[in-house]
Amino acid sequence: MELIMAINSQINSIVWGPPMLILLVGTGIYLTVRQNWLQVSKFGYAMRHTVGKLTEKGEGKKGEVTPFQALATAMAGTVGTGNIAGVATAIALGGPGAVFWMWLSAFFGMVTKYSEVTLAVHYREIKPDGTVIGGPFQYLEKGVHAKWLAVLFAVFGFLASFGIGNMTQANSVALALKTSFGVPEVVTGIIIAVLTGVVILGGLKSIVRVTEKLVPFMAIFYVLGGLILIILNIGKLPAAIGMIFSQAFTGTAAVGGFAGSTVMLAMTKGVARGVFSNEAGLGSAPIVHATARVDHPVQQGLWGIFEVFMDTLVICSITALAIVMTGAWETGKSSTELTITAFNTSLPGVGTFIVTIGAVLFAYSTLLSWEYYGEKCLEYLGGSGVRLPYRIIFLPFLAIGAVGGLEFIWDLADTLNGLMAIPNLIGLLFLSPVIFRLTREYFTEKA
Repeated sequence: MELIMAINSQINSIVWGPPMLILLVGTGIYLTVRQNWLQVSKFGYAMRHTVGKLTEKGEGKKGEVTPFQALATAMAGTVGTGNIAGVATAIALGGPGAVFWMWLSAFFGMVTKYSEVTLAVHYREIKPDGTVIGGPFQYLEKGVHAKWLAVLFAVFGFLASFGIGNMTQANSVALALKTSFGVPEVVTGIIIAVLTGVVILGGLKSIVRVTEKLVPFMAIFYVLGGLILIILNIGKLPAAIGMIFSQAFTGTAAVGGFAGSTVMLAMTKGVARGVFSNEAGLGSAPIVHATARVDHPVQQGLWGIFEVFMDTLVICSITALAIVMTGAWETGKSSTELTITAFNTSLPGVGTFIVTIGAVLFAYSTLLSWEYYGEKCLEYLGGSGVRLPYRIIFLPFLAIGAVGGLEFIWDLADTLNGLMAIPNLIGLLFLSPVIFRLTREYFTEKA
């Protein structure tokens, strides 16, 4: 086991190391520049034609679910423990400057997510039974004509679904409820397995009925709590933002319980946590975006811009500002404990409730969407007959994850999650002319 852990540690240092992070952000920069800074020039248009049209029935005829249902399920996967624990860990290791690099990666990540979602819809396959299969494995096979890369992505995605999308999420819920409310881990594990089974055994339609209601509620719940904290400390906001920008380029000296940080550490931790949270470039969210009923791929791609904006530039920023404004980052604490400390500084008692409930809802929604990702990856590898067996096998691992010590599973899941990005980024760069053509085509028609 020690040998396996050592090998995984080496692979992880490469997967989430500076070269890979440069590739992730570099791809976003390339796609952004070639598409005329889409996240700026078309931001208003994207908002008006996504959340601005929620009350309209304007979706297309091909697909399984509405554009918003696809978005809600994708956000269920991206808005997870990374928004609470991940952001806190980045600041604990990289200092306030890490937040700037998180913002920067999200800025370019909006176009990366737009691009991969657009490709997923363009290359999707609608089965005879009406179900859709789409995502990186589809555009790698049908667009890049590299079946081996498609298989590689599907294998990584399938394995990651049992780690980052299953056991680790259940473990996060169990620890949060145990710490805050004294609920035994085994009880939490059984309840999670039952609640998840009721939803996932019904397939995608059942999942989206839950996520389209749960995701808006949990996002509003956490954001409102964070905004109250920020308003109570509004006088500290300018200094906090100034600190985030200045320490992104100067590093952070040791202070209080904080051990100090270099510019490189702030950069790598900020970018890594930003990408880990919004998953731009990893290729997971396009799997469900591909099921949206839209007439043109770019219509759903616009939801990708909104997804990264809301996940990182809104929700992650709430966590980050709470930690920096209250000075909690100087305590030496990390992960969810640091976020709870920050919220409790201004909202004693209530802060624990907000962060704990937020963490539970974020983690539960994540495992619902990742079950679907893993199922579709396995379906690509083994055909539609694997759907029900996969759903059944998925459930007991939730109970195991809730009660087990999962440090190695966390590390392995982190590695697998990052490995998914390699074939996906190859696909994005290789098929970038297709993305550019679809973008020009759509906006020329709308002009």
